[in-house]
Amino acid sequence: MNLRRTVFRRVASVILALTAAGCSGAKNLVNSALVTGPSARVASPSARVALKGPWLDTTLSPDVRATLIERSMTLDEMLQLVDGKSAVSAADALSPEALGSAGFVRGVARLGIPNLQETDAGIGVAAPVVPSTNAPVRGTAGYSTALPSGLATAATWNPKIAYAGGAMIGREARDEGFNVLLAGAVNLVRDPRDGRNFEYAGEDPLLAGITAGWEIRGIEDQHVISTVKHFALNDQETARNTVSADISTRAAHESDLLAFETAIRIGRPGAVMCAYNRVNSTYACANDYLLNQTLKRDWHFAGWVMSDWGAVHSTADVLAGLDQESGDAFDKEPYLGAPLREAILDERIPRTRLMDMVHRILRSMFAAGLFDRPQIIRPIAAAADARVAQANEEQAAVLLKNRAQLLPLSRALSSIAVIGENADVGVLAGGGSSQVWPVGGPAVPPRNFNFPGPVLWDPSSPLRAIRAEAKGARITFCDGADPALAASHARAANVAILFVNQWNAESIDANDLRLAGNQDALVARVAASNPHTVVVLENGGPVAMPWISSVQAVLEAWYPGARGGPAIARLLFGDVSPSGRLPVTFPRSISQLPRRELASPDIDYNVEGADVGYKWFDARRLQPLFPFGYGLTYSRFDYSNLRVRQSKGRLDVAFAVKNAGGRAAMEVAQLYLQLPAVSGADAPRLAGWQKLFVGVGQTRNVHLTVNPLFEATFDPNANDWNIAAGRYRVSIGPNEREVARWAWITLPAQRIAP
Repeated sequence: MNLRRTVFRRVASVILALTAAGCSGAKNLVNSALVTGPSARVASPSARVALKGPWLDTTLSPDVRATLIERSMTLDEMLQLVDGKSAVSAADALSPEALGSAGFVRGVARLGIPNLQETDAGIGVAAPVVPSTNAPVRGTAGYSTALPSGLATAATWNPKIAYAGGAMIGREARDEGFNVLLAGAVNLVRDPRDGRNFEYAGEDPLLAGITAGWEIRGIEDQHVISTVKHFALNDQETARNTVSADISTRAAHESDLLAFETAIRIGRPGAVMCAYNRVNSTYACANDYLLNQTLKRDWHFAGWVMSDWGAVHSTADVLAGLDQESGDAFDKEPYLGAPLREAILDERIPRTRLMDMVHRILRSMFAAGLFDRPQIIRPIAAAADARVAQANEEQAAVLLKNRAQLLPLSRALSSIAVIGENADVGVLAGGGSSQVWPVGGPAVPPRNFNFPGPVLWDPSSPLRAIRAEAKGARITFCDGADPALAASHARAANVAILFVNQWNAESIDANDLRLAGNQDALVARVAASNPHTVVVLENGGPVAMPWISSVQAVLEAWYPGARGGPAIARLLFGDVSPSGRLPVTFPRSISQLPRRELASPDIDYNVEGADVGYKWFDARRLQPLFPFGYGLTYSRFDYSNLRVRQSKGRLDVAFAVKNAGGRAAMEVAQLYLQLPAVSGADAPRLAGWQKLFVGVGQTRNVHLTVNPLFEATFDPNANDWNIAAGRYRVSIGPNEREVARWAWITLPAQRIAP
């Protein structure tokens, strides 16, 4: 109370205006107006309140400001802040201030606490479809820019690209009136059949954590709160609401939890979203070990834990670390509304726990600037944002095969056959809650609006872009539905460019790794008709390629986003040299995976433990179709002058990379570390990398400092990290299977606090 009186004296003579976030009457907003639309205006002008509160002092820390304001809140006002509502449709019976998206949390106008307007936004500002209208909740014209998929961003191996994408999404969200983004998906790709792999950032904890962390940082720097999700081990969609992910403490910390810890330390998200699944039999949103012990105690996470929509099972979950119920209509009942009030009044749950929950929410709101920066509704910068998406895709696409250097294509070609579903009008996007209704609307009228649909095609035509690149060529198109007609088109052309796809979506896993329908047979038939066939993949994760030996080139384009068509064309014709590298291992078949079938009701992750992805393949000496970190380019690189030393407790690695080819290009120089046998770690692990542009004949020097956690193993008994004394093998090269140079270094024993 002394602190409160002191601060009151400092600001007693100051009255500041505070604008609360939110947009009154926004449900009637025409979506196209957000792109071309009205002049800029302050969100929710009716909520402007003249306040005299010590929490308005911007020189105070977010923690102090949160403490000051929460002391002025009534019990009902605190309960209001922890009870999130769904905002998908009018049936949710929300305030007209709710914009309409994933969720809405009413603020406290009396104190100037803004409403929380929440939207899915890992790939762009999402738009849920209203079942009763089969249209996005904010209209059909389209209003947001779709980035390439999360897996594509991870394939750039470029933190600057991840940051730029997050910043773009954060800006668009602010312009549209949102201040909480359900972004930062960092679940590891433990199984290539997982329907949400396209949202995530790969199979390695260092790559995934850094990629998601910089995306989160980009969002938060726009004065918008980002989550990191789904905490934790939410690594399959099959039985996702009930399945128990069973895993040892050590293996969890060295894999999935390490990815989350890395992302949180880099991104500093305002919130963590706990997952649907159980972990070692306990629901993630009621898991004391995950939420209280690991996240809040060991990692010192100062923000709040929100549930996934429908992931709360009891009011008592708050004792395990849950701070806010999201979309309470998705749960069996609203556990953090009236039931929590009753539990606090009955003293079954301490009021101090509620105060901590509220403090964490308010602290994140202050840290992100939600109180201090009035939010403005205005048109998005659609053209500039589309360029961000295109730059992402141009660094994300992975050249998997290029026999006889067919690519880049010559502009002197006289004829090209373009074949593939909707390749004349657009590029494919993934399905589920992350789905972005694109600016201008989808390229193809959607069908089957049942969740996780509809299937959306972003309006960016590969055919049109290819025609712009090869203006002198005769270019024909067919959709591939008739394999005989497709083969005829291919036979009559110098080169056939064949687009194939795999649609993945939230809530459903793939049965296998095959392309849907008759696409494998289509590729085989086209390749038989034209030996100069290029396959372009639009997919959410690894796929089998029974036709790989019969085609001349393969470009992995992922879900390419708002400007996917031009990006793909520029890569095919050499305006840009491919620089994407695989963030996941491509298996030859399901028989190489830790499990043939996706398990339910329990899944034993102790089978592979921390050996996720390439580590599983390496430890068991399996030969994948394409290894982790793999990707070709239009040049070649030499590695030399490897130097390894320990300095101030850190492992320092330096080497040189020379462009020995005929084109300027980007290389992803990768560092792997093999721990001594005493550590019990069987496989090498990614310990660092640098993506760098190297001119023809140029040599660039690389210097990497290894995070000690990636030299260590987790000791569950001591609850800390252990760097074992012994010899460590340091390898550098273009992917995890191709070692260009290696060296040994002996490191002393070291303990690291969690």
